[in-house]
Amino acid sequence: MTHSVIIACASNSDDILGANLAASPVIGERLALHVQRNAPSATIAYNRAIDATDAEVVIFAHHDVYLPKGWDIVLANRLAELDKHHPDWALAGAFGVASNSKQFGPVWTSSLGQIIGHVPMGPEPVNSFDEMLIVLRRSSGLRFDELFPGWHMYGTDIVCQARAAGKKAYAVGLPCIHNDRFHGALGPDFTESYRQMQQKWRQFLPIQTPVTKISASGLHLMRERWNMRNSEGQRQMDSVDTGTAPDQLAARCGWSDLSASITTV
Repeated sequence: MTHSVIIACASNSDDILGANLAASPVIGERLALHVQRNAPSATIAYNRAIDATDAEVVIFAHHDVYLPKGWDIVLANRLAELDKHHPDWALAGAFGVASNSKQFGPVWTSSLGQIIGHVPMGPEPVNSFDEMLIVLRRSSGLRFDELFPGWHMYGTDIVCQARAAGKKAYAVGLPCIHNDRFHGALGPDFTESYRQMQQKWRQFLPIQTPVTKISASGLHLMRERWNMRNSEGQRQMDSVDTGTAPDQLAARCGWSDLSASITTV
């Protein structure tokens, strides 16, 4: 089955967008890019993108994500695999966390200066996504919760929505570059999103996210803050300057042309 596909992005910086996502070789002739600018929250921006487009598959990507040459071929292969083995799939992603806390990628992150996530040998069911890149199947009927604040946790929230509706989300192996800046600590906006997840999804707690575990007690958030304070110096040394050209980062990862290593399902 061939799906119509569009990439949607919420951006407040044409410079970051132009240097990363919009510079991806797959943008233009291969995949169209729809940009929502200066929205008050990610969820509002993404629902606006859903309403403004009609593709069956909507890829929500951060403006600091870079999709290497051949990424569209990898995507088509992964969606064909989902259609074959899990025809009722609702969500897919580049980086997700399973119920046993195992992390699936692989993706490069500049803020950590490394490739993170295990390579899935097939679609892996997950309970949360990193928001850097989320693939939504329009016919699933899922939408983002516009009451959800800011720019955190909405990747886990929409997976919980899928779970509550009896639908599933998968990490499928979509190698890409997240040219994200170094994060020294978790801000109050992250805490706000964490508290909302605690209240909204009590039936699913605990939920391991890419950053921390959402638990009823909230002790894991306190522990993560402590860990980040103690590791800040080392993490900053490990991080890579976001001014590094993303195609160079892709080359370092061996991802200059992803189509060269793809086997058709």
